[in-house]
Amino acid sequence: MIEQDTIKLLRECDAGIKMGVKSIDDVEKYVKSGDMRNLLNKCKDEHKKLENEVEVLLNAYGDDGKAPNLIATGMSWMKTNVKLSMHHSDKTVADLMTDGCNMGVKSLSGYLNQYKAASERSKDIAKKLIAIESDLGENMRPYL
Repeated sequence: MIEQDTIKLLRECDAGIKMGVKSIDDVEKYVKSGDMRNLLNKCKDEHKKLENEVEVLLNAYGDDGKAPNLIATGMSWMKTNVKLSMHHSDKTVADLMTDGCNMGVKSLSGYLNQYKAASERSKDIAKKLIAIESDLGENMRPYL
């Protein structure tokens, strides 16, 4: 049970990390503020560090990880491109990133509760990812 919950939680973290990095990549070209760009790049770097840690653990379990849900990815891409094509501003980027961070925190918190038997290390990774997402959402507020 511990191993299965650990793998499932790590897979969800993997998908969340990939979704977060893709979202930052999607909005990056629209960012005007240097400070906002720095916040986004710092967050992306933190995601990438966690991604490496998750990959090592998943490899140890013989698992390839999980890609983000195709429907969620497509909907996110469409929402991002529609909103930014109409209003390409830092406010719009902050709005999109805040929504994405809130969704990430909500879903990861749910998985953390769902996979209670997961290893402490995998739970710590999920908690770090939740904290990163929460911090970025909070850091976007001044741009709203």
